[in-house]
Amino acid sequence: MVSEISESQCAAVESPHLHLDGTEPLAHIAVDYCPEACHHAPASREIHVTYDHRGGARWRSRRRFLPGGAIAATIRAPAGDTAGLNYNLYLSSLEGSRDMDEIDFEFLGHDKCAVQTNFHVAGGGGREQIHRIPFDSSDGFHHYAITWGAEAIEWRIDGELIRREERLAGEPWPEKPMFLYASVWDASHINEGKWTA
Repeated sequence: MVSEISESQCAAVESPHLHLDGTEPLAHIAVDYCPEACHHAPASREIHVTYDHRGGARWRSRRRFLPGGAIAATIRAPAGDTAGLNYNLYLSSLEGSRDMDEIDFEFLGHDKCAVQTNFHVAGGGGREQIHRIPFDSSDGFHHYAITWGAEAIEWRIDGELIRREERLAGEPWPEKPMFLYASVWDASHINEGKWTA
């Protein structure tokens, strides 16, 4: 569960209560940076990521996913003042690569009653949408799911469809195998602080 620790922010992922067909718990993860700020408890199916004086942390699945499947997690966003932070759950062919494909759920620290969805193809984004949600994402656990196929992407919260993108003829589409990632990081410098602060 999420608890606010002095001078830190935590985000947690636990096992989904709404299982999508074919999804299964992650038994193993890799931590890309700051492993001391990421705790994985496979027995309880929980992952806690903390943001504090060390910065944040990012974990990822050890295997990549292909179109035709779904990822899902039950997430409680960090409590307290999170202005400037970005906490997220996303698929990416390789974080930081200039030609990455990516599909996102992003929580923007200044507004806990909204979530941003986006997808990138070969490094190109610009498909962001902000969605108002009828709850404070730090008050309790909610279920977030992305279904990704060759013809459509769907984003769901607590089983409700909030966005569907269909592939258009001749338009680029995310097709690269992707890792599942989640992180908490300081995004207060992005867009002169307007994005998350």
